Amino acid sequence: MAGFGILDLFFWALLVVAFVMEAWALVDSLTVPKDAYAAASKQSKKLWTIILGVAAVLGFAHAVLPLQGASPIMLLIGILPVAAFIAAAVYLADVRPAVKPYKKRGGGGRTNMGPYGPW
Repeated sequence: MAGFGILDLFFWALLVVAFVMEAWALVDSLTVPKDAYAAASKQSKKLWTIILGVAAVLGFAHAVLPLQGASPIMLLIGILPVAAFIAAAVYLADVRPAVKPYKKRGGGGRTNMGPYGPW
């Protein structure tokens, strides 16, 4: 990244933040049970895993390319990093809240849940 200005560093930081968001969406989608997607009337777990896996790979590639001399500004205005970011944003904003009630909780044992919530 020798010779890059402050604006290039800013856009590279945006690429890194986008990759972190895409990776977070992928990991979260893998922790949700398969039946939760159907119960929440969303697309299948397999489809979301494929979409978010491709998005994370694209995000990683675009976050690493500036280290090899590519211009972060030119990478950021391309269609692929934007599409990958949008896929992760749709998952995190729409699908994740819908399937969250169906996620398995760790710990086993008693949950102290009554008919109207925890007690």
